[in-house]
Amino acid sequence: MEIQISGVKKYYHSEGKIIKALDGVNLTIPANKIFTLLGPSGCGKTTLLRSIVGLETPDEGEIRIGDTIVWSSEKRIDVPTEKRGLGMVFQTYAIWPHMDVFNNVAYPLQNMKLPKDEIERRVEKTLQFVQLEGFGSRPATRLSGGQQQRVALARALVAEPKVILFDEPLSNLDAKLREETRKELRSFLSELQITAVYVTHDRIEALALSDQIGVMRAGNIIEIGDPKKIYFDSEHQFVADFIGRSNLLPVTIQEQGKDFTKVVSAIGTFTCSKREFPAGSEITLCIRPEFVDLIDPADKGKHQNTLTGRMHTMVFVGEVYESEIMVGDQLIMVKVDPDSKVKEGDEVVVSIAAEHCLLVAR
Repeated sequence: MEIQISGVKKYYHSEGKIIKALDGVNLTIPANKIFTLLGPSGCGKTTLLRSIVGLETPDEGEIRIGDTIVWSSEKRIDVPTEKRGLGMVFQTYAIWPHMDVFNNVAYPLQNMKLPKDEIERRVEKTLQFVQLEGFGSRPATRLSGGQQQRVALARALVAEPKVILFDEPLSNLDAKLREETRKELRSFLSELQITAVYVTHDRIEALALSDQIGVMRAGNIIEIGDPKKIYFDSEHQFVADFIGRSNLLPVTIQEQGKDFTKVVSAIGTFTCSKREFPAGSEITLCIRPEFVDLIDPADKGKHQNTLTGRMHTMVFVGEVYESEIMVGDQLIMVKVDPDSKVKEGDEVVVSIAAEHCLLVAR
């Protein structure tokens, strides 16, 4: 079920100042996809999620779920949370410790006054789906963090909502369990073919889970795209920097060719993939560390965008050395193979292919 958000504004007042938590958000969340709201703390993503659910009341705008307007300032519509047909998984899971797993999951159906046999059938079916079959009589306090997360998911799914919303549900898990759980969650949601809205500030979570990502900043959506588009071909410096480690160089447009754009920086000239900017524009060149290649100095003439510098730091993190090369006064991040013979202090030559030189607006 599609969600349409039109001109939604939400203001808070603090110490005599107006804080624009949502500053006229316009957004269409596609049906049956996993849509992630990604951004730093305080950007408005949780406020937007809570406005969709009905836990926050916006000041202006309209929110439509499917064909139903659930909130509108102009039409004076405000559908109560429990009548919006949504499931919700919170950061804290909100598991009731005095209940067993079965009754935690059954709670929404019990509130709906469904027959006992129907409740049992749907709870058992949902527990089986989230791989907790046989856990119904287990006290909630006897579950691991990952199992509690699945109980919270089962409770959100058992009422068969058209839309399910997640507010940073994995943030309380340790790194290994978080990685395992996000794989399960992606699999569950893909199989269900349900509209899911997911809030996180974790870029890895967003990339791994999402069909589409909306990056938020200062109360608004600044860019939308699938994970590869956001990571490899973002349009804004903030997005490129937030979604992953980047070398960000101030550059000026020098030349626009048929299928390339040439820019000049303090450490040299770069030929980049085509992106339209007016001549003389001051923009930013974004280069991911994984696309900076160490090359044999003798082969320098065979490569694009070569730079000569000195290896400044090398930190071993397992699969690679996370390293920095000093080129002039500029540090360039690069990932170095652990089998490399290069040492700190060595002079090195690197190259960056034009297709990995991303030009973004500042």
